[in-house]
Amino acid sequence: MNWNDKLSATRAGLRNLHGAIPDTARAFGALGKTVKEGGTLDFKTKEFVALGISIASRCEPCISLHVEALVKAGASREELSDVLAMSIQMGGGPSMMYAAKALECFDELVG
Repeated sequence: MNWNDKLSATRAGLRNLHGAIPDTARAFGALGKTVKEGGTLDFKTKEFVALGISIASRCEPCISLHVEALVKAGASREELSDVLAMSIQMGGGPSMMYAAKALECFDELVG
């Protein structure tokens, strides 16, 4: 399965979950919007933080969503690579495996 297919599957799963727990899903969505729009850091920086946490948490669906947001925000491969290196430093070997997935996703989505 390619990363675009994984993104589609993730979104389908989230739509299904939203149908089951709409109030919770709306509240979570509002939290995300508030966090991304407010504060001192710009959107791209916040997405880099989210990507690092996604890698350390080993959440492949999260990785794909945050990499996609970073591609749309104009992140470069070099910027992404710096974040991947920091994620590996903080998370060790398992983070290295998920960092590889993030780079693969980035390369496919920009490619």
